[in-house]
Amino acid sequence: MDFEHIPVLLTETIELLDCKEDGIYVDCTVGGGGHAVEIADKLTTDGTLIGIDQDLAAIEAAKESLSNAECKVELVRDNYKNIDRVLNRFGIDSVDGLLFDLGFSSHQIDTAQRGFSYQYEAPLDMRMDQRASRTAADLVNDLSQSELTDIIAEYGEEKWASRIAEFIVRYRQDKPFKLTTELVETIKAAIPAGARRSGPHPAKRTFQALRIAVNNELEVLTKTLDKIVPLLKSGGRMAFITFHSLEDRIVKHKFKELAQDCICPPDFPVCACDEEAEVEIITKKPITAQQKEIDDNPRARSAKLRAAEKL
Repeated sequence: MDFEHIPVLLTETIELLDCKEDGIYVDCTVGGGGHAVEIADKLTTDGTLIGIDQDLAAIEAAKESLSNAECKVELVRDNYKNIDRVLNRFGIDSVDGLLFDLGFSSHQIDTAQRGFSYQYEAPLDMRMDQRASRTAADLVNDLSQSELTDIIAEYGEEKWASRIAEFIVRYRQDKPFKLTTELVETIKAAIPAGARRSGPHPAKRTFQALRIAVNNELEVLTKTLDKIVPLLKSGGRMAFITFHSLEDRIVKHKFKELAQDCICPPDFPVCACDEEAEVEIITKKPITAQQKEIDDNPRARSAKLRAAEKL
């Protein structure tokens, strides 16, 4: 299956990165190369583009998409949490720009056997990196009812979390979960009929929660945000595209923290903390997709773009 993924907020993202033709840029979630191709087009032979993705299919697709790039291109199969290690591999101390397009790709959800989608029957997998050992099936079969409730409630923001967890545990007493369809039917049984008739697909939030848990997405994002500013040159920019409120909240709060000058109590006559802002927030409010883009690509509806520049 071809790796098809429409880059979201493409024009806005490239404008915010403000690429220098001889700069070094890292697409930390390169996917099929949609954003990366546009970044590469801004660079000359003196520029460098590094693409990171933990999905082998994405790396292969990006390799093809970027085959005609004029700049130097390096593609690495890894998790973006290891960006410092990746840069060290190439002898790079700092870069001019970082892009993070979070969540999962259209290719991943449309490839039935990956188990991301509640619309196809497939093994209950959901691993972005198929070298990882833990699958969604492992979670629903092994975690306690309270642990499942916490994951579904926190990561899926699902109000029926406790009831869904109860039904999952009841189902697996007879046989373990293996297929997405088994989980979908269990979720449907757990949610009252009246609640199922409105809103998104009844399994959407639970599948989101399991995907986040399987891939440790929020923990990886938080830890990466804690260490990437030193990897940027002065004036270098970082851009994040998020697709749900939990991701966006983490990025928003970290940007605010990094942009804060003094953390002393307001009644202190003189600053005693010596804290200095590390970045300037470029997007005071997140940039969202225009209606035309949403019409062309419904996935763009929930996208939010935030960017900051290192001082």
